[in-house]
Amino acid sequence: MTLVSLGDIEAARARIAGRVLSTPTLPATMLSAALGARVVCKYESMQLTGSFKVRGAFNRILSLNPEQRRRGVVAASAGNHAQGVSYAASFLGVRSVIVMPENTPVVKVNNTQAHGDSVAVELSGANLADALEHANALRAARDLTLVHPYDDDLIIAGQGTIGLELLEAVPDLDAAVVPIGGGGLISGIAAALTALRPKIAVYGVQTEAAPAMKRSRDLDRLQAIAPVESIAEGIAVKGPGARNLRHVQAHVRDVVLVEETAIEAAIIDRLRHAQVLLEGAAAAVVAAATGPLRERLAGCRVALVLSGGNLDLGRLSVMIERALARSNRLVQLRAQIPDRPGGLVGFLSVIAELRGNVVHVIHDRVFSGSRFGDTEIEVTL
Repeated sequence: MTLVSLGDIEAARARIAGRVLSTPTLPATMLSAALGARVVCKYESMQLTGSFKVRGAFNRILSLNPEQRRRGVVAASAGNHAQGVSYAASFLGVRSVIVMPENTPVVKVNNTQAHGDSVAVELSGANLADALEHANALRAARDLTLVHPYDDDLIIAGQGTIGLELLEAVPDLDAAVVPIGGGGLISGIAAALTALRPKIAVYGVQTEAAPAMKRSRDLDRLQAIAPVESIAEGIAVKGPGARNLRHVQAHVRDVVLVEETAIEAAIIDRLRHAQVLLEGAAAAVVAAATGPLRERLAGCRVALVLSGGNLDLGRLSVMIERALARSNRLVQLRAQIPDRPGGLVGFLSVIAELRGNVVHVIHDRVFSGSRFGDTEIEVTL
């Protein structure tokens, strides 16, 4: 199996030029101080459709011959790949069928469908593996071209254009930290970086909930895991591709794991201190840099590849409230008060005098087990 070359990535860059954004590479002052390093962030969260995926999608679809374009493409995804393929295909006038798991949130389905009438969304299966199986069936039945999310040389080359942009922004880069799901992103970036700067250290990051690439690399053979629920759903895949494992073995210094709680904390940290919204896969990179990679990155010129910013607002709302609770800015009090007129007012007046702001009140005289004549109050403030 031949690896993607620097020439392949440079060709991809020429092919997709003017169709994707050259995203900002900006200094991260607070992270630099915390790590004792010179840290920059590559903001693919600012890319079209909010993720790097559109790079590979454009490169793959632009490589089709006229007859393949006429027949159309099919892809399977629950999020970023779906939007990348549907956007790129619609932009190029190519019909696309996007297969998404049946439990995909409606907002993601709508965002994918919103790229035009040439996009058809089909819901199938309980997870991405099931959706990909259905996509392959459609490919065979309708003679469509499958745009695989990661196990494809043209996809890898498209994602590798990020590496070229990184070295143009920071020519003396010592290390890069990249999230890993199936492995398409890190395969391309690592191929570009190591071709131009052989001594660079490229580190991959996975969530502990889905360490398929880590296990595959350690055992030198493909490993699969059971589908899991993760805060970093973009990298919680069943297993890497064969091409991607070969690239990681050849070009990546190490793959580290981060805890789900650390990813959640990194999302809140970047929102609070950098005013940047990251999805879980991107925040995993920050969690790794400030966690298991901290000592290895000290004193280095480091790039963190922030792969996307498509975070569901419902999830974000829960994370913010949990962060407020952990910092004691959101607290709960329970008290027994007399069940008579003025009892609740008296209790709340004490909170007001202490400058507490009441968010929620539960007043329960029946199910709390309070003694007769009292009622239980639970206040969130």
